[in-house]
Amino acid sequence: MMTRNVGKIAGGAVLVIALGWLGAARSGPDIVAPLEAAAAREIAANGGVGVTADFTLGDRWLTRHPILEGGERLPDAVRADIARAVDAIPGVGGISWGNGGTPDAVEAAAAQSPLHCQEDVEALLRARSIRFEESSAAIERGSVALVDEVAEALRPCLGAIIAITGHTDRSGPEPGNIALSGQRAAAVRDALMRRGIPADGLRIRGVGSREPVEGLDPADPANRRIEFDVVATVPLRPTPIDTPGPR
Repeated sequence: MMTRNVGKIAGGAVLVIALGWLGAARSGPDIVAPLEAAAAREIAANGGVGVTADFTLGDRWLTRHPILEGGERLPDAVRADIARAVDAIPGVGGISWGNGGTPDAVEAAAAQSPLHCQEDVEALLRARSIRFEESSAAIERGSVALVDEVAEALRPCLGAIIAITGHTDRSGPEPGNIALSGQRAAAVRDALMRRGIPADGLRIRGVGSREPVEGLDPADPANRRIEFDVVATVPLRPTPIDTPGPR
């Protein structure tokens, strides 16, 4: 009877995680689709013949920070009006032109490279780790200051896609480990949101004990950890006075 109950609990945990992933996958298009439609209307209303707004990063992530493409033959004043109109749409987090911005904007984009943020966060977590109450997703009080520091390290790369991955050691059944690691990743995401990191740039996943630290026994408690990957970055705001760069 005990084994049967444990199986039911584990099965329920897997179902919760699956539903969470499904909800996240469906919510992205639901958020972006109205922005795409509104951008298309604003572009047309401002004479943006040949201009499109791309709300994707590569082929994996949706974003609220569109890239405007096309319209190279339009006057710069018209392109500036288009940029202002799209940027003013509620929910849009800032735009850029696909053919580049002013020299200042290009320099600013280079300064907020994802690698820089990645290295800063890894340096913080090299000697310390975000710890949780035993068998819980509650962040320990002693780790609150470290979460503060991680948020500050990520702040220069706002507009990035930041992946938060939760890990466990091999103690306990793996379905429960996957559920717990996902809950801990979600707890860190929520803590970063409370510190001003935009929710739309945060992605979470829990991998349980499947990816132990290299060289460690999978059962070692040091495998209970949170990892961050800054996988892409886009400008947060339009270029100065919304003007495209030289052509």
